[in-house]
Amino acid sequence: MSFFAAQSLGVMRHRPFRYYVSGRFLATLAVQMQSVAIGWQIYDITGSVLDLGLVGLAQFLPFLLLILPAGQLADRLDRRRIVTLCYAVNLLCALLLLGFTLGGLRVVWPVFAVLALFGASRAFSMPASQAIVINLVPKVSFGQAVALSSSSFHVAVIIGPMLGGLAYLAGPLVVYGAVALLQLLAVASMARTGRSQTPASSQPATLGSVLEGLRFVFSRPIMLGAISLDLFAVLFGGATALLPAIARDVLHADATGLGLLRSAPAIGAALTTAALAVWPIRRQVGKWMFGGVAVFGLATVVFGLSHSLPLSLLALLCMGAGDMVSVYVRHILVQSETPDAIRGRVSAVSSVFIGASNELGEFESGLTAGWFGLVPAVVFGGVATLAVTALWMAGFRSLRTLDGFPDPVAPASADRPAEASAPAGAQAKSQAR
Repeated sequence: MSFFAAQSLGVMRHRPFRYYVSGRFLATLAVQMQSVAIGWQIYDITGSVLDLGLVGLAQFLPFLLLILPAGQLADRLDRRRIVTLCYAVNLLCALLLLGFTLGGLRVVWPVFAVLALFGASRAFSMPASQAIVINLVPKVSFGQAVALSSSSFHVAVIIGPMLGGLAYLAGPLVVYGAVALLQLLAVASMARTGRSQTPASSQPATLGSVLEGLRFVFSRPIMLGAISLDLFAVLFGGATALLPAIARDVLHADATGLGLLRSAPAIGAALTTAALAVWPIRRQVGKWMFGGVAVFGLATVVFGLSHSLPLSLLALLCMGAGDMVSVYVRHILVQSETPDAIRGRVSAVSSVFIGASNELGEFESGLTAGWFGLVPAVVFGGVATLAVTALWMAGFRSLRTLDGFPDPVAPASADRPAEASAPAGAQAKSQAR
């Protein structure tokens, strides 16, 4: 751990990265607290598992409509300013939820409207936030910056739900007030990051340039396999959307128990991130990724069958650990193979897949739970994730046999991204063979 701490301090010496990590940590902490309050509040009002699924759908629809244009903006404008503005919108969302609750919320459609606004904000923040890290540290420190950024993110995901669950015992007003304060601090921190060194694209903002990231991903079988695996595996394994119902109706826990359940996957992910920072994956990259997704699916099945809080927490911890391995591999593959001139657009495509897997996965879980019941819905999702893993192993042999990560591509022109990045793609295919 001393090695990890020393490396982390080295990366944190870079002022822009330090403020970026701080702002992202505060914003993530706020969102996690808010998620616990929204889930419990909605289930209190309606008692419907379908409404829990609609929480994800309300965020995903505006996200889907805006994410590709948002990637284009991330390649044309200052990424730091985009993220800062999005955090300000998140602050507005927290204030609206606070106001609705003060007014005595009795129906849930105002909450869904706020979630739609939050989804739109997230569409613009995700590609800019993902693409900015490589511009904040020297390239030699990028891998460590990814690990530290992921670690801080998962620490916030661990602490946030527990704090949200405890605060909810005093009522949703306390939670939303704390969330608004944290979002305000996140805005202030991100504003001090400094101008990100984003290369201005010389392409006009046409439909073709917006879709450039999509074409780039589909021209890289390894990248496409990694991103789509995450999409379909998490799409079927989105059991976390049902946690308010599982906590109350299956495990007979209160809001504090819900906070613990929501924190458990992040604990597994954070522990895995710390391990990856000390012992990074360098060989058999493809097998590690498929293994991580398989662990995620198997742990989902165990979680669905469990009626014990300790066993459920252990299963969720394993889900987070398995998911973190696949996220780590995918993130490095995408960022390493992508020229900086189109990194925002490619990150937007990646965000579409991630957003679809998370939010649509929540909707799928709520829908199937309404049809078949809580336990069958979760078990079905885990089995489907295992099936997807087997199918992708057969269909994407180049990813399954990938031995090492490709070297980061050299800076490329925004007008010729595919040609400029060809050496890295060729190297990845060579390594796969």
